[in-house]
Amino acid sequence: MSDCNALVERYFALWNETDPARRRGLIASTFTEAASYVDPLGASEGHDAIDGMVEAVQHRFRGHSFRRAGEVDGHHDRIRFCWELAVDGGSVVAKGTDFATVAGARLAAVTGFIDQMPD
Repeated sequence: MSDCNALVERYFALWNETDPARRRGLIASTFTEAASYVDPLGASEGHDAIDGMVEAVQHRFRGHSFRRAGEVDGHHDRIRFCWELAVDGGSVVAKGTDFATVAGARLAAVTGFIDQMPD
């Protein structure tokens, strides 16, 4: 499970990385080439689409960052983890739960659920 913890930490690092080149590098090391990401707000497939989605979220929530909430849980090639979106150094504005399929040391698919939406 320690490898999954490191994988999830990279996942949050890419969501918080604002430098486009570094973010794309994190996406490549975190997601398989054909990876998919779906949540109630949209769907993306492949590195370019995932990068565009992350960039759009960063634009909408400037001054916010994602962090893990709780432990990573998993079995076989599946993991689950919770997250929070908070104002940097401040209060939580959104919470969610993500389920992912792992292929090797990267994410092949992520399905996100939003447990608390911002006002």
